[in-house]
Amino acid sequence: MGEPVTYRLSRGIAVVTIDNPPVNALSEQVKNALEAVFEELKAKTEEVKVVIITGAGGKAFVAGADIKELPGLNPEKARLRFRRSRLLFLNIERFDRPVICAIDGLCLGGGLELAMCCDIRIATEQSIFGQPEINLGVLPGGGGTQRLPRLVGIGIAKELIFTGRFIKAEEAKNIGLVNVVVPLGQHLTKAEELAQVLCEKAPLALRAAKELIGRGMNMTLDNGLVLEADLGSFLYGTEDQKEGALAFLEKRKPGFKGK
Repeated sequence: MGEPVTYRLSRGIAVVTIDNPPVNALSEQVKNALEAVFEELKAKTEEVKVVIITGAGGKAFVAGADIKELPGLNPEKARLRFRRSRLLFLNIERFDRPVICAIDGLCLGGGLELAMCCDIRIATEQSIFGQPEINLGVLPGGGGTQRLPRLVGIGIAKELIFTGRFIKAEEAKNIGLVNVVVPLGQHLTKAEELAQVLCEKAPLALRAAKELIGRGMNMTLDNGLVLEADLGSFLYGTEDQKEGALAFLEKRKPGFKGK
């Protein structure tokens, strides 16, 4: 068996693939490998413009934690495990390039928590979502109780977490959990098409927008507007802003350089 997480990088797009048969369970080994891949991508600042995370095998994006690891946990070990997941997911959420999640099949428990750390989620029609931890006598420990309400609203999040109910891709789209639903087999193609669109946008503006939205969700509106003005005004001193304005006036496609 090869590495549980690998990536390929081409034309500014890094496709990260989780491959832990049969259902890509988010074991500690997978978490370590995922962390190592993102550290490597972070070092490739000149090459990486957009990241896509997907799962191999066709059964699942990530079907949740590796249940075999759970019986040996006690409160202290569980706390360390939660801390590990929290830091990993925060690093992915705060990665300063757009991160797209391409989902096919099961996206449950820790898999859904990982998907919610991404900026945009694309799923096939057959995909299934849920936070079923309640059925094991526990709760989502990788951010599910915090990120799910922020995405779909408190009432829907409570219902899904309290019941552990699974939902199909179309319902996930209707509640705002998923951005786009595509036919079977087209999730990665759609993600790469979107990634290519993002690669053509002004990199500094993209990063600023991602930071603003992420930080602004935890601020008052007044403070968020101040931060928006600070980062927005900074962009007017960049070469990309001048290029964007000039390209618009000259009716041509801009050539952004991230400067």
